[in-house]
Amino acid sequence: MENAVEIKNLTKRYKDFVLDHISLTIPAGTILGVIGENGAGKSTLINSILGVTDSDYEQVRILGYDLKTQAKEIKERISAIFSDAGYDEHLTPLVLGKILSGVYASWNQDKYLSYLEKFSLPPKKKIKTFSTGMQVKLKFAAALSHNAKLLILDEATNGLDPVFRDDILDILREFTEDEDHAVLMSSHITSDLDKIADYIAYIHEGKLIFVMTCDEIRSDYGIISCGRELFDSLSRDDIAAYRKEEYSYRVLIKNRREIRRIFHDIPIENASVEDIMLFYTKGETFK
Repeated sequence: MENAVEIKNLTKRYKDFVLDHISLTIPAGTILGVIGENGAGKSTLINSILGVTDSDYEQVRILGYDLKTQAKEIKERISAIFSDAGYDEHLTPLVLGKILSGVYASWNQDKYLSYLEKFSLPPKKKIKTFSTGMQVKLKFAAALSHNAKLLILDEATNGLDPVFRDDILDILREFTEDEDHAVLMSSHITSDLDKIADYIAYIHEGKLIFVMTCDEIRSDYGIISCGRELFDSLSRDDIAAYRKEEYSYRVLIKNRREIRRIFHDIPIENASVEDIMLFYTKGETFK
């Protein structure tokens, strides 16, 4: 399997919002991080991929299956974790496992029980007694226990302490190492994506601004602080976005090597995923 997800021209229209002609590919064996401000369209994209939200598209293929005609095959092979959806709080993890074993043909009860132990989740206590972090851990235990080939996470690490969140990131990286699995992960915790993502897709106001490898982001993007004279001498094609401050400009550049070739002595800061999102959201661009 070369690509885990293939999306061509996916559009969803609401009265006051449009997710506008999104096309992207997630190669097998990789993690795609989706970033964007609240209301940018991340959850709409995920719900459209899952078939929860009806949308218009030229093509959506998941794990080689067509979303329109093979939804059942897709659902058996993916797991989705949402920050705002969980299991019946009156169940215990043991009862939940029995229920899920009837839902998924490939359910692995031994693996599920091992994750309960690994995550220190009491199997016979009701879910309503669990903390937010414990409930998130339970979602991951279930998601990882039925041989899913694709994990889709929508702000799924919310509520986790930094230590366990780091453990989850390790699990996600191991999940994709055999190049037969993939992860699509939207998150406001961009430092997590800096650690494990292979690709970043940035959605802003319903439009896909870019899909790039993290290596490309690190090598191509940078931040310059400069005065008006230098700002005016920069090519507009090299400026992704900028912010005017009281006596200077902060500029997000997207062609670092070319800038360095022309302006040898300009200090260029590294740009994180969070920096890029903040510049596009709060800064100005050239139309």
